[in-house]
Amino acid sequence: MATWGIFLQFLSVLSFLLFAQFVSLEANELKHDAGNLNLRCIEVERKALIKFREGLTDPSGQLAAWVGKDCCKWQGVHCSNITGNVVSLSIRNRGDCYTKKDRYGADYNGASCLGGEISPSLLDLKHLKYLDLSVNDFHGIPIPDFLGSFEKIRYLNLSYSCFSGIVPPQLGNLSSLRYLDLFASSNPNSIILTGLVSDLSWISELTSLEYLDLGYVDLSSAKSGWLQALNTLPSLWELSVPYCGLQNLPYSLPSLNFTSLLVLDLSYNSFNASVLPQWLFNISSLVDLTYSNLKFSLSQVGWEHFCNFSSLDLTENQIRGDISVVIGDLSRCSDCLLEKLDLRHNQLSGEIPESLGNLKNLKFLGLDENFITGTIPESIGGLSKLDVLNLGLNQLSGTIPESVGKLAELTRLELYQNSWEGVLSQNHLQGLKNLVYFSISSSNRNFVVNVSDDWLPPFSLRFIDISSCTLGPKFPTWLRNQKQLSSVILTDVAISDTIPDWLWELCPQIQKLDLSGNQISGVLPNSLEFSSETRVVVDFRSNRLEGQLPLWSNLTNLILADNLFSGSIPRNIGQVLSEIQVLDLSGNFLNGGIPTSIGGMKYLKRLDLSNNLLSGEIHGKWGELQELLIIDLSRNNLSGNIPSSICSPPLLFWLKLSRNNLSRELESLQNCTSLTTLDLGENKFSGIIPRWIGESLLSLTVLRIRDNMFYGGIPDKLCHLSSLHILDLALNKLSGSIPSCLGNLSGLSSLTSYNPTSHFRYQIYRFIPQMEVTVKGKPTIYNLTLNLVHIIDLSSNKLRGDIPEEITHLSTLGTLNLSRNRLTGEIPEKIDGLKKLETLDLSFNHLSGPIPPTMSSMTLLSYLNLSYNNLSGQIPSTTQFQTFDDPFIYEGNAELCGSPLPTPCFTHKDRNADRDAKDSNDEDENEMLWFYLGMGLGFVVGFWAVIGSLEIKKSWRQAYFGFLYRVRDWLFVFIALNAARLKRKMKRGRN
Repeated sequence: MATWGIFLQFLSVLSFLLFAQFVSLEANELKHDAGNLNLRCIEVERKALIKFREGLTDPSGQLAAWVGKDCCKWQGVHCSNITGNVVSLSIRNRGDCYTKKDRYGADYNGASCLGGEISPSLLDLKHLKYLDLSVNDFHGIPIPDFLGSFEKIRYLNLSYSCFSGIVPPQLGNLSSLRYLDLFASSNPNSIILTGLVSDLSWISELTSLEYLDLGYVDLSSAKSGWLQALNTLPSLWELSVPYCGLQNLPYSLPSLNFTSLLVLDLSYNSFNASVLPQWLFNISSLVDLTYSNLKFSLSQVGWEHFCNFSSLDLTENQIRGDISVVIGDLSRCSDCLLEKLDLRHNQLSGEIPESLGNLKNLKFLGLDENFITGTIPESIGGLSKLDVLNLGLNQLSGTIPESVGKLAELTRLELYQNSWEGVLSQNHLQGLKNLVYFSISSSNRNFVVNVSDDWLPPFSLRFIDISSCTLGPKFPTWLRNQKQLSSVILTDVAISDTIPDWLWELCPQIQKLDLSGNQISGVLPNSLEFSSETRVVVDFRSNRLEGQLPLWSNLTNLILADNLFSGSIPRNIGQVLSEIQVLDLSGNFLNGGIPTSIGGMKYLKRLDLSNNLLSGEIHGKWGELQELLIIDLSRNNLSGNIPSSICSPPLLFWLKLSRNNLSRELESLQNCTSLTTLDLGENKFSGIIPRWIGESLLSLTVLRIRDNMFYGGIPDKLCHLSSLHILDLALNKLSGSIPSCLGNLSGLSSLTSYNPTSHFRYQIYRFIPQMEVTVKGKPTIYNLTLNLVHIIDLSSNKLRGDIPEEITHLSTLGTLNLSRNRLTGEIPEKIDGLKKLETLDLSFNHLSGPIPPTMSSMTLLSYLNLSYNNLSGQIPSTTQFQTFDDPFIYEGNAELCGSPLPTPCFTHKDRNADRDAKDSNDEDENEMLWFYLGMGLGFVVGFWAVIGSLEIKKSWRQAYFGFLYRVRDWLFVFIALNAARLKRKMKRGRN
């Protein structure tokens, strides 16, 4: 069975070689030999070519040499040696054509793209076998139907030519066709071939087809029929259908005709299958499979089926499992032929086993962006053919084995973003004589790159990236011999040196120089020479560089943020940096005004001058900055108004002017219709909040105008900002009620996060959106997680009325701050509709009524402030409220009771017991009252009965007083006698 498979594979390879030979033979036939045969092209064919040329646009004069009688000598035209007929026509652009942009992203004036129309005069080329129109720009015209009339054509290449519309089924008439390439461009500046192909049955007529590329052709309407149609092509040895919108991939096929298929690319589709189809493993000739980025979690791969493959690409498929199983299954193959194993961007875990060393034929190993742990196995040194090793973005740890240094064929080594430990020395690199690309970084700051200063590397690097480890404090002198370096990235590596001269000497060839995140000191040279032929990025952010700003020409990105630069921005900065796209000078000590020459930086996309000492007014020279996307002038001392020309850049989406002294009204911003973020906080703007914000700035996701002097009501038009995620109007003088329509802000009731830059496809170098908002009572700066922040802050105004119940519809709102207003009424009973709320501040208002018991279900709530209102009743005692144990949360509500306040609450049972006790006490008090009344009355009656009797009857009175006198005398004698006896005893005691 294995022998038969090898035999079939041999036949497939042979088929490929025969096809290559066919191309070679055709080329030989195509080449005229006028010296031997003195043949000239057929006149009718020459006229056909002239007419074809006349229909084309040729800005670079590529076909200007099509002159003279002998068309067989024209560029791209080849004739038969025997008959003189044109058999080959190629106007393929040999450069980048429409993808060739200048360093600013604009088209070259001398672009070499051919365009225009395809003349049907080509049909006069009756013997045409080879037609190549690729790598041009036909601006979305449809593929001509008449191309299906070339009976003898064997090679047709229309790739990268910006055709669109329906792929004509007439191509099915090309029965001799062996090579068909319709791949549309993936370049964002091109027109992608978007025509629908609902029926691929015509392709089954191309029985001789050996090569087919339908990349970017929309096959979504073909459903499952696409595979049945392609399965009828027995001679096909390469099939590519990436980015075709395919969704259905049958698990099995009733019959399999791919008997010659060598190469299959199914990548970037949306197949709804979690397992690889069985028929793939039945194609015994298949040796190269690309099955990547299919938007579905792939499981049950069956690694043992790939023993005879030479290339396997399963990137971005959410593959789970243990990498040791993957490597183990492949290493158990009796003779594993695998040269490329690409499993990047998946969810593989576990440790790389020592059995990796058994995959002796590996040339490419891509495992980056997984969850692989452990160390690199020592056996990796046995992969003597390895050309690319990519283990970045994993959780690898431990020391890097020195056996890596045995990979003599290695050209690319990527070990970035892991948790390496120990030391990387020249012993790890000594044997890598072919290395040109090297990147390494570690989350473990104890990882050290320690290479001897006098070490002479055997390789010549073009790219080096050493980040987030210890390389310093000095610059690595072994790099001074790397004369081919075009990209040097040494970020956050504890260098505290000055920049050496040998590094400046590389500037003419440098494309990227990134030394950010160190403690590099010194003054930068005023003049350096950078290449004008390519994009050049210089990033020195977060160091200790000082002095005046340098002015270096030919830069596209200049990042000098968070240093110690001082003085004013040079007035001629716009002339010297006329090609700049990103200029970031934030976080320095720059003073003076903003130079008007910045208005001449016509390619500028991002301008950040924030957090300096700049003063004066914002100039009005913004009209020529048509590429500008981001302006950040916050945290300065700028004054005056905002010029209306600041809205001239049509794609401006980020405008941050907070913490200045800007004033007046906002009418100048009415035309900034592309804004997604507007931050005008901490200024002196006044007037009412304009209604046009909710009419013209409909893309806003962030509106921050806190701490100004706006007055009047909150306009209802703000409710039209459906994408709004941050609304901060705090610390103004706003009055009136809270608009109930705020509950319609769909951006705060959707679970999807937002991206402030999502409306734009531009890659803006190192732009991280950053915004300061008040959360949990404290100012907090959000950057990487800003897209998860959902806030309404209306605090410290003069708002009145009830809290609208509609606001409880904002189910994804994270922070609601209505504190320090004059709100009345009760807290809405349905406030538990704010399911994602983490911060709620209603303090310093006039709210009344109880705390709604529904708040107990707000399990994400972690900050609560209800102080200084008129709330009443018992504080809920559920588990959620037990976490709010600070009495300050409820302070200033006289009628509130219960924990954590010292005021206890009385339940119904407690009130009954209290009433019973009170009744009992009342009864006892009545009994005592009658007792004392009776005793008093008895005393009075008894006293007056005795006294009255003595007063009335004289004999009783005399007898009574006589008795009293006798008692008195007796007591006197008794006391006197006893006193005398006591004195005598005391005298005896002293003697």
